[in-house]
Amino acid sequence: MKSPLEHRSSWLGQAMARQGHDDEHDDDKGGGKRYRAVFISDLHLGTPGCRAEDLLDFLKASSSEHLYLVGDIIDGWQLRRRWYWPQAHNDVVQKLLRRARKGCRVVFVPGNHDEFARGFIGHQFGGIEVVDDAVHLTADGKRLWVTHGDYFDGVIQCAKWLAYVGDNLYEFTLKLNRYLNHLRAKFGLPYWSLSAYLKHKVKKAVNFISDFEQAVAQEAKKRGHQGVVCGHIHHAEIREIEGVLYCNDGDWVESLTALVEHHDGRLELVRWGDTAPTVALQSAVRAATA
Repeated sequence: MKSPLEHRSSWLGQAMARQGHDDEHDDDKGGGKRYRAVFISDLHLGTPGCRAEDLLDFLKASSSEHLYLVGDIIDGWQLRRRWYWPQAHNDVVQKLLRRARKGCRVVFVPGNHDEFARGFIGHQFGGIEVVDDAVHLTADGKRLWVTHGDYFDGVIQCAKWLAYVGDNLYEFTLKLNRYLNHLRAKFGLPYWSLSAYLKHKVKKAVNFISDFEQAVAQEAKKRGHQGVVCGHIHHAEIREIEGVLYCNDGDWVESLTALVEHHDGRLELVRWGDTAPTVALQSAVRAATA
C-alpha cells in the first residue's frame, strides 16, 4: 500500500503528465512583452473559479527569465472534496513545464492549498524547483523574499478548521458571483466582484489584510531583505511598509494580476482584463519606484 506522500507524488506526476494541446508546436516566444521576472500566485487549478484561459493568454503574451509560482497553484483542498480538472487547467501545467524546458527558471513556493507539495521541497518536477521560500535579487540590487504568506495567517495556523469553513464560503461566493455576472453581461454591464466588494466592506476583513501585510513586511525586514513578494490574501498591491517594499501579486480567480520585474529592476503590477488581447498586456495598475 502506498504511503500518503507516495500517493500524492503519484497523483501530482499523473496530473503533470497528461498531455494537453500546448505541445511542441506551440510558439512560446512570449508575444511582445519580455520581463526579467514574473510572479504569479493563487491560480487555484482544480476549482471552477480558476481563470485558466485568461492565465494561458497572459503566459502566451509574455516571457521571462524567472517565473515564480508563489503558492496555491493547485487547490488540493477542493480536489480532495471533488475532482475538477478540465483541459484548460492541464494546459496551464503543460505551459509551465514548457517554460522550464525552454530555459526559464521556474520556482514553485507551495501555499496552504497545495501544502502537499511541501513534502517535495528540494526536489524538481520537470525542471520546476520546489522550495519553501526563495530570495530574488532584482536587476537594481533589491533582495526580495518570496513566500506564499499563509504562515502569517493566524486562522490557518491556529484554527485550520475555520479556514476550511471560510474556503467553502469563498467558493460559494465565487459561484454566486458567476451567476450575477452572467446576468450583468446580458444587460451589457461590466464584470463586478462580489467577494472583493464584501472584503472591502467588512471592517474585520480590511483589518485582517492590513495586519497580514504588516506581519509579512516585518518578517522580511527581520531577515534583512528590502522587499517581499507574497500572495495568499487575493489582494494585489505594491506599497512601502516601514521601509520594506511589500508586493502582493494578487490571484487568477478574480483580479487576474501578476507582479513583473522589468530588465532595469522596476517592479510593476499588471492586470489581465476580460477584454485584453492575447498579444499584449493591458495597462499597469500600479508601479513601484526604485
